[in-house]
Amino acid sequence: MSWFKQAGLWLGNAQAEEKVSVETTTRHLLASLLTMAWFVEARDPYTGGHLWRVSRYARLLAEQAKFSEAEAARVGLGGFLHDLGKIGIPDAILRKTDRLTDLEYEVIKTHPNMGTRMLAGHPLAVLVKDAIGLHHERPDGKGYPVRLSGESIPEVARIVGVCDAFDAMTSHRPYRQGMHRDKALGILSAEKGTQFDAHFADIFVTMGQAGQLDHLLGHSDDGIPLQNCPMCGPTLVLRKNSKAGEKIYCRNCTGEFEIKEGDQCLVATPTGHQGRPADLEPELDDELIQRTVIASVDAMPAMALLATSSSYQSSH
Repeated sequence: MSWFKQAGLWLGNAQAEEKVSVETTTRHLLASLLTMAWFVEARDPYTGGHLWRVSRYARLLAEQAKFSEAEAARVGLGGFLHDLGKIGIPDAILRKTDRLTDLEYEVIKTHPNMGTRMLAGHPLAVLVKDAIGLHHERPDGKGYPVRLSGESIPEVARIVGVCDAFDAMTSHRPYRQGMHRDKALGILSAEKGTQFDAHFADIFVTMGQAGQLDHLLGHSDDGIPLQNCPMCGPTLVLRKNSKAGEKIYCRNCTGEFEIKEGDQCLVATPTGHQGRPADLEPELDDELIQRTVIASVDAMPAMALLATSSSYQSSH
């Protein structure tokens, strides 16, 4: 074999190894971000599946709005990570069951800036910083933390803002039942152009009315509806790898449940016992996170991700 052919093979192998290395690095970096966000959600038993649902809503909305596959995947990532900054909100406020005081609400409003600060220096920050820092901005300029208005709000933040609000309205809380889908869609329509971006709200409402969101409502993963605690409501999260005979716990009232085979799916059945502190520790859903990472990297070539991030970091 000639030296030229040998050099060509060597270069091809080196490029292939570099691609694998970059993809592996990117997967680890994305997993680190998603893991941080997941543990934020795990602190509040009433938001089970919130990040997953907002991520799925956001990606579907971006696809319906004719975003490219890569851009829609980036929007979905932003949806999963949008509440990252809530890691700095005290439990007494984050899990409060009564109406927040003005001062407590001001504390809640710090989470976009806190999330942005947490991202500082992360190689993939550029992909999600707008979703994290600006998803509470409003078209009428009355949002926070920057009080942007109209089209000065990045599209990813406008999309995540619509999806976050819809999930908040349709999710159960300790002081109220979740709204019916159509009532929440009606609020999005009534507030479009003021609280919500009119273009993306219209698309989302059309999708909702057509039933294209129903498979996500009240679910914590594909095909896995939230289970009900008799005391607290839909706070019990099953996983793809959950099996009959396993125990799960309500992280609100500490009740213990055994997973049993139902007619069509697994069902959580009360045992009458309470969980011990060790039982109530948040447990990372690594399988869900890895699926999210793989889907994101497959849609956004890893080299492009790191190149974009490196360019952003060097220019700021």
